[in-house]
Amino acid sequence: MTEEEKSEPRPSMISAEELRKRALELQLVEMQRDEKIRAREAEKHAEFVLEFFEKHISDKERDIIRRVVMKSVADGKVEALIYSFPSDFCTDGGRAINSHRSDWPSTLQGKAKELYELFNEVARPQGYGLTAAVINFPGGMPGDIGFFLNWEAPVV
Repeated sequence: MTEEEKSEPRPSMISAEELRKRALELQLVEMQRDEKIRAREAEKHAEFVLEFFEKHISDKERDIIRRVVMKSVADGKVEALIYSFPSDFCTDGGRAINSHRSDWPSTLQGKAKELYELFNEVARPQGYGLTAAVINFPGGMPGDIGFFLNWEAPVV
């Protein structure tokens, strides 16, 4: 070792205690960030629930449905998923829809019920059909319900 190297101060090593402290601080910051994300998601969900049950189908939602249908037509399809909502929003948790029972419309609430009534009033007389189906099964249980509008020619 040269004289210069002997005279240069060695970099001090951070203690294990200091590393543990820093790791805990980082975990705390991450936990606070995760909590903020969960709070924001809970707030968004509460707003969605409130809107679903207390507001009407907006003109913006109707325009979106029209665009989805026209895109499906342009793609050569005869059916489009026009609306979806959690099965928990049905009075029976989506069981009637999942079982293809004829009384499934009676389980609808909120905007889903309004959309079904609007379909019967406006679209059905124009030759459209509407199918409701469970579109996913998280944990083996009915998840979301989808409304599928179709315009396929009837089979004669």
